Amino acid sequence: MAKFLSLSEAVAENLKDGDTVAFEGFTHLIPHAAAHEAIRQGRKDLTLIRMTPDIVYDQMIGRGMAKKVIFSYAGNPGVGLLRRLRDAVENGFPQRIEIEEHSHAAMANAYEAGAAGLPCAVFCGYRGAGLKTVNPNIRSITCPFTGEELAAVPSIRPDVTFIHAQKANKRGDVLVEGIIGIQKEAVLAAKRAVVTVEEVVEDFADVHPNACILPSWTVTAISVVPGGAHPSYAHGYYARDNASYLEWDDISADRDRFHAWMEENVMKSSPDDFTGRVAGLRNE
Repeated sequence: MAKFLSLSEAVAENLKDGDTVAFEGFTHLIPHAAAHEAIRQGRKDLTLIRMTPDIVYDQMIGRGMAKKVIFSYAGNPGVGLLRRLRDAVENGFPQRIEIEEHSHAAMANAYEAGAAGLPCAVFCGYRGAGLKTVNPNIRSITCPFTGEELAAVPSIRPDVTFIHAQKANKRGDVLVEGIIGIQKEAVLAAKRAVVTVEEVVEDFADVHPNACILPSWTVTAISVVPGGAHPSYAHGYYARDNASYLEWDDISADRDRFHAWMEENVMKSSPDDFTGRVAGLRNE
C-alpha cells in the first residue's frame, strides 16, 4: 500500500545503486523532480529504461549515474540531440555506457509483458529493420499456430518505476489524466513504484471515463511535488516550458557549462523549487 513520504525519503527508500529503473512519462508528466532527487543522492551503476529518454536522462547520464540505457528514440524533443548521451557513447565521458535500442512498439509490448508477469513480449515487428543486427535481445520465433515469424524481446521488469501524476487521494490511489503513454504498465511491471503528484485530494471528482487510476496497492510511495514534471507539462495544471528545452541544447553542448548548470539548478536545489519554476506556466 502506498505511503506518503517526502521525495528525499521516497528516493532513499526505493532507489539503490545498481538498480534497473524507469523514469517514465510521455510528452507530459515526465518525473523531473524525482530524477533530480536521485541525482542529488548520487545514485550510480543504474540501468535506465525509458520509451523516449529526453533531457532528464541526458542529465543523469552526464552525471555518471548510468551504466546502461534501454530505450526507443533518444533526443531533445523538437530540438535535436541528447549531447550528454552522445558524449558518453562516443567518447566515454564521464563514463562509457551500454545502449540497448528498440522500437516504440517493442518497448510498449515489453512493459506490458512485464506487467503481466511474462518473460518476454511477442509481437509483429522489426520486419526489414536493421536494429536486430546490433541488438541481440531482438529475437525471432515461429508462431506455433500459424507458422508466422514474430519478433520477441525480453519483458521489462524494473526494480523501481518513477512517474508523475496529477492527483492522489488520501487512500493512496493515483489519478493520471491526459496522455497516458506507458506509465500504467511501467508501474505494474515494477517491484516498487514511486509517484510524485501535483496535489492530494479527498477523493477524485468528475473523472473522465478514459482517465487512468492506479489503485494504492500498485504504488509504494507518493510524494507531493507541485510542478514536479517541469519543464514538461502536466495536463490541466501547467504548460510545457519550450524555452527550457531550447536552452538545454546550448547548456549540454559544453561539459563545463553542463556541470555548472547542474550544480546550480539541481545539486543546490530542492523539490520546492519546482513550484516556482512553473508559476508563469499555470493554466488559468
